[in-house]
Amino acid sequence: MVGAGSSGAVIAARATERSDREVLLVEAGPDYPPSVTLPSDLVDGTKNSMTEHDWGFSYLPMPGHDAWVYPRGKVVGGSSAVNTCIALRGQPYDYDEWAALGLPEWSFEACLPALKRLEDDHDIHNRWHGEGGPIPIRRHPPEELTAFQAAFVEACRALGFPACPDQNDPDPFGVGPQPMNKVGGVRMSAARCYLDEDVRRRDNLRIRPRTCVRRVLFHNGKVTGLEVETEGKVEVVSTNRVVLAAGAISTPGILLRSGIGPRDLVERLGVELVSDVPAVGARLLDHPGSLAIFIPKNHGFASVRHPLIQTVLRYTSEGSPFPSDMQLQPFSFFAWPGNHMPLVGISCCVGKPRGHGRITWTSADPSAKPLIELETVSHPDDRACAAEAMELAGHVARTRPLRDLVVPFWPNDHVLRSRAEISRWIEFSSGSGYHPSGTVPMGPEGDPAAAVDGRGHVRGVSGLIVADASIMPTIVSTNTNVTALMMGERFGEWLRDGGL
Repeated sequence: MVGAGSSGAVIAARATERSDREVLLVEAGPDYPPSVTLPSDLVDGTKNSMTEHDWGFSYLPMPGHDAWVYPRGKVVGGSSAVNTCIALRGQPYDYDEWAALGLPEWSFEACLPALKRLEDDHDIHNRWHGEGGPIPIRRHPPEELTAFQAAFVEACRALGFPACPDQNDPDPFGVGPQPMNKVGGVRMSAARCYLDEDVRRRDNLRIRPRTCVRRVLFHNGKVTGLEVETEGKVEVVSTNRVVLAAGAISTPGILLRSGIGPRDLVERLGVELVSDVPAVGARLLDHPGSLAIFIPKNHGFASVRHPLIQTVLRYTSEGSPFPSDMQLQPFSFFAWPGNHMPLVGISCCVGKPRGHGRITWTSADPSAKPLIELETVSHPDDRACAAEAMELAGHVARTRPLRDLVVPFWPNDHVLRSRAEISRWIEFSSGSGYHPSGTVPMGPEGDPAAAVDGRGHVRGVSGLIVADASIMPTIVSTNTNVTALMMGERFGEWLRDGGL
């Protein structure tokens, strides 16, 4: 098992529920078992950990722009151990879209049991939610909201948006608290919740941290082993099955180093071709986002000690066939370089982007980083959605609950009042939602756009499975972490019960 992140940690925990399933879980980052003190950046679920446990990736948001950081968790728990703890599910149409592509096992009806099984929802008790699962999910009640978050909710209501107490309802619309996998400000990662002391005591589970996977080894198209490197020592682990869950950035790189991918690219990297799979790394999906920044009129209104995220507005973009495809989300603080007073912000997330980015490699060296080009708003529909969202952010900021509390900083008020001006500003301000996916997409037999089948089996070889956000054929309309956890639940169940 390669990668102990949002999918991999779950798969390892579920598969080893059967004593005759032996799992070696290989992770490039460090491991912090329950018996040791967890570093503070991994404990603090009120904000992202951007550097201490990170791969050091960067990306180009648009052609010709400067590179921005692209945080990805390098630690047991993966990005679930460093993210902002937003626990939004995909909407039913997201999974039904996969089913319509010829993947009936990924319909909402098929995925719902795993979505319920992974969660322990503290607030909502109905047929759509689970209780007693590994991941606790709660929402900030009104008395916990910061002044800015509370004012944002009031402002959205003043504009006519309804209250939405459950953003994970199958039909979410309106403003309300974010469902979050943090309790008392403490991040509830896949590592903390799935790889607890009881799971780690299993004789059939071994965790090998700080170990880089160089490549998967084959003989006549069949997996024979895994070449790994630990503290400079290279060795081969013999196995006839490898499950890749290294994430949408690292998984395609491992495949290419192993000889699986587009023929011309594999040969250009100097790797012997094992299987010509053009879809490996052909595109990179992510959510475009932009952030409007505001200056608080009162000192103490914003603080880096506040939770970054607490609430969200979900609405449908103009002319969209996807209900509630947009998110408008207040940031409780933003640190502008050289400015000593924390600012606040309102961000947007384009949930169903039409465009996609690219990820390319120029070296088969396992330490080499790929070139990541997101093309965030190159597609005119995505730019239009983002501009519409930022225009709405301006309307929200000018309503009575907020207009006496904040003033526009970037962009200025003139820009926020003109969608045409916003559209020009968007090109230089758009960035990633940090939701990479789709780099090794699944599809039915014969689909030229697919690299794996509906259960992650890689085309042209046997014994190799991909089981992470890489295989999403389209991006879900929300943050991707809960979907990755759900995928881990399903692959773990299949591995445990002989379904793979």
